[in-house]
Order: sequence, then C-alpha cells, then structure tokens
Amino acid sequence: MRLSAFRAPVAFALVSALALAACGSSSGAPEAARSAGPGSPSPTSDLTDDSIQAILDKALPRGGSGTVVAARGGEVTHCAGYGMADRAQRIPASCDTVYDIMSITKSFTAVAIMKLHMAGELRVSDRISKFVGPVPADKRDITIHQLLTHTSGLPEALGDDYAPVSRQEMIEGAAKSRLVAPPGTEFAYSNLGFSLLAAIVEKVSGTDYERFLAKQIFAPAGMKHTGYVLPRWDRKQIAVEYDERGVSQGRPLDQRWAADGPYWNLRGNGGLLSTARDMYRFHRALADGTLLDREARALMFKAHAPMGLPGYDGYASGYGWGIMPDRNLATHSGGNDWSYGVNVHAVNGDLMVFWISNQAVRDGKWDLQEISRPLVLKLVKQLQAGSSGQ
Repeated sequence: MRLSAFRAPVAFALVSALALAACGSSSGAPEAARSAGPGSPSPTSDLTDDSIQAILDKALPRGGSGTVVAARGGEVTHCAGYGMADRAQRIPASCDTVYDIMSITKSFTAVAIMKLHMAGELRVSDRISKFVGPVPADKRDITIHQLLTHTSGLPEALGDDYAPVSRQEMIEGAAKSRLVAPPGTEFAYSNLGFSLLAAIVEKVSGTDYERFLAKQIFAPAGMKHTGYVLPRWDRKQIAVEYDERGVSQGRPLDQRWAADGPYWNLRGNGGLLSTARDMYRFHRALADGTLLDREARALMFKAHAPMGLPGYDGYASGYGWGIMPDRNLATHSGGNDWSYGVNVHAVNGDLMVFWISNQAVRDGKWDLQEISRPLVLKLVKQLQAGSSGQ
C-alpha cells in the first residue's frame, strides 16, 4: 500500500521533493489568486511568487494537482494550490486543502520524543526495553537514538498499513521480527521503528500519541488543522487521492482506521493529515525555538548516521529528518500508491518549502521522482537568492 520513503533514495532527500513541488502548475487549472504583497497569506486567499511560479511552470508537466508553500525570512512568499483536490466535485486545491502527509509524520514523532527528552522524562540513549518491556537478546541494545536514526536494525514494516494491529501486537511483532542488521551498525529505513517511538511517547507521557502531539506541538505552533481525528475538518476540505490510473481512492479518512486514528502499522510513522499553512507554522515553530530548545534542535538536526544510498554521498539521518550538511538543509518525503509529498527546512536560518500532491508518483505520463531532482535545487536556489537580495 505504501511507497517506502526509501525504496529509492527519495525520502529524506531534498532533491526528490520539491520537484514535485507543484506537479502540474501548468495544467491549465485555475490560476491561484494573487496577493497584494509579501507575508503570510490570508485565510481566504492564496499567494504566488512569480519567480517561483515561473520555475514550476517551466519544469513540470501538465495535469498535476497539489499544493506548494515556500517561505524565507519569516514570510510566506508562495502558497498556492494547482489542479483539483476533488476532480468529481471540481474542488480546486488550495493552501487550506488537507492532505495525508504520509512519512513526513516521522518529523513530528521525532519532535515529540525531543520534548520528552527536554523534560527529562527520557534520554535518547535509553534502551527501548525500558519502555516497551523485555525484548529478545538480539534487540536488547536497541536505543531510542537508533530508532530515530533508522539504525536499529528493525525491518521496514510488519505488514499492511491498514491492518487492524493494536499497539501491543505491534510491540510483540517488533520483538519477534528478524533484524536486517545488528543494532547501531548501518542505516536501514524502518517505519516499524517510528511506531515503537509513538508507543514510547504514550508510555512516558501517559496520554495517547495524537493528543500528546496536539498539546505539545500543534497548539504551541498554532496548527489547528493537523492530526488524525481530533481536528474538525470540513470533509470537502480533505483531498481525494488518485492512483496511477487516475482512479479515486477516496479521502485518507476513508481508509480502514480505528476510531482514534490509524492502526499501529501506520501510527507514528505516517498518516497525519495537515495543510500547507500548518506546515509553514511547524517550520516557524522549529525555527524560532517555540517547540525545542537549542540543545534539542541541535540533536535532531545533527547528521548522525550516513545513509549510504547510491548517488547520495554526504546525506545522513538526523532524528526524523534527512540532513544535507553541505546545504544546511533538513528534509523528509513521504509517499504511497496515490500521494506524494516533501518537506524541506533550513537547519540554521529561515527557509522552507513544502510540496504535497494527491496523485500517484507515477501515473503513466511522468515520474515525479525523476522530475524532482533538478527542480528542487532551482527552487531552493531561488529562495536563497531572494533572501540575500532583501
């Protein structure tokens, strides 16, 4: 059901991301409304940056749909939808469209763990057995740090995202699983590891995962439209997703979930819903210290473990982010069979791009991952040029 964020070196990799940044802004869809000036867009209008829009129009094929937000220096410079959030109902995508952000969820799980680290409730050096109970000998040395950096050796997943797996069943499955590498020895992307982190958040905090995020992350950041089931969305605000044939797969909330959110093969590692505006608010709350202190941010955005992916020398895993030290950027992408998106955040500075699409990565007309690599660098370069010119 899910396109692994690391099936190709795409997930953390910034280059796989923004290229999709507006897949189809030249699609002939209604042009986004233009704002009178810079700054955060109003709740009722989108905002376009001509220089960014020109890059997107030139680089991307026709027929796409999604939303892009770009910001620098504490101001949103571009926030616009393109194409349709719901083709049948002719509802255009916008900055207020709600999307499944997929594996980008991991960045929020990492912040949750760092909040508990700051509070002294846990240390990233703690062994997971301290929180999930006894584990077999081969997993006895696995630490929270290793879960955060995908170096635990745990497999990518236990099964289908939407299988009705409880928290305890997930923990037991992880304990019984066969390691793909000895803990701490190599990078191996693991959705399972981040589900374990979500379980640790619940164990340590005494509250469920989404409610912890809502209180400790979403509320301080001003994110009112992010979560699993707690936000009160208008159903029409949520994007319909489309597979490679263009067939509707319904909205994310139409998938098989428990009453309080996704089951535990997905919880903590994917499935959060959000908007472009809220993702900008998340960026600002990280950049200005609202969410994490300096030590916690430094730990999260440190290049802890080389990814070792072909063609991506120098890339490393941070805590819930991929780190590009030479470019001072952190990124994470997410994808499944009918959506794709990427988030990029400047580690030291104030620059971000978030792109999200409600269609398959490959739909017979293009491969969004291939398109993304050259485009993303142009988008970041344009933002940096604009910042230096202010």
